[in-house]
Amino acid sequence: MNAEIWIGTRKGLFIARRNGAGWAIDDSAFLGVPVSMLLVDARSGYAYAALDHGHFGVKLQRSENGGRGWQEIAAPTYPEKPEGVSDLDPMRHSEIPWDTKLIWSLEAGPPGRDGELWCGTMPGGLFRSRDHGDSWEIVESLWNNPMRKEWFGGGADLPGIHSIAIHPDQPDRVTLAISCGGVWVSEDAGASWACRADGMRADYMPPEVANEPNTQDPHRVVQCRAAPEVLWCQHHNGVFLSEDNSASWRELGEMPPSAFGFSVAVHPDDPDTARRVPAAKDEERIPVAGKLVVTRTRDRGRSWELLDRGLPSKHAYDIVFRHALDVAPGAECLAMGSTTGSAWVSEDLGDSWQTLSTHLPPVYCVRLFASTR
Repeated sequence: MNAEIWIGTRKGLFIARRNGAGWAIDDSAFLGVPVSMLLVDARSGYAYAALDHGHFGVKLQRSENGGRGWQEIAAPTYPEKPEGVSDLDPMRHSEIPWDTKLIWSLEAGPPGRDGELWCGTMPGGLFRSRDHGDSWEIVESLWNNPMRKEWFGGGADLPGIHSIAIHPDQPDRVTLAISCGGVWVSEDAGASWACRADGMRADYMPPEVANEPNTQDPHRVVQCRAAPEVLWCQHHNGVFLSEDNSASWRELGEMPPSAFGFSVAVHPDDPDTARRVPAAKDEERIPVAGKLVVTRTRDRGRSWELLDRGLPSKHAYDIVFRHALDVAPGAECLAMGSTTGSAWVSEDLGDSWQTLSTHLPPVYCVRLFASTR
């Protein structure tokens, strides 16, 4: 498979391509600017990069030639908050800003809707574009839902939508994951929503509300392309699996070396196979015992293998964020990047790993896709 690995970091975008028998990072863009999210849309070939300019705000860039050139396009913007409306964070008791603070997820719409894109942001707004990102509209049915007032930030100060999954066979079915706000599903392309996190638990909440669906902290939710009724969730409290389109979730058993982590990736053609990068919680948030490993299940979480060939085995303090582990559409390759600026690629389903770099800026997101070059 001819593939490219796009890596969004705190200091720009870096692109890795094959170099003979190996890989090399041979292109970059937006140096010095945080790249919070990337999308390469297989339908149009367009690429998108979300930038966080800090004082100058969130920007969105589009490339129509594989990253060789970029143009700024519209970024999602919130409506003006009505005068006299209070929107308090339930934990911090501070006002939720009606302003785009971060683009945390970007996903392409279904086949047949070539211009449709979905975007999740902090402070919890969902946006849709129907024209390749030239314009955006907030999904008011979710933003105006009274249950949104219960959402709160997990590791960040604000709640955010970090996972968006479009059902491949039911294009109007959209699944979201929110930290901290549970899992939400629309079956009518965003006209209405239902919170679907039954079975999850939040041990950071008081016991009497620990099972409330709307206060769960899913770190990442992914959907199997070939069996979209199966969804995997790396939650703050462990790994949860849904086999009924998120109508219910069940917590998987103990998994070495830790059930905590941020990322999970499901095999696109095999719902039984998933990979994750465990870490020590809560205060440490480093690999367990300073040894970086990827764990893999091939039986829906009944057993797990530790994959560490080619990964640092001691004094490794790499955390792999929720968007920094990706699997190619054909499943031949895996790629991941870490908070210490390291990046790796596997071409044997995770059995072994090659180092791409150990000196990038901290990695926020990784996208692996088939290249036409």
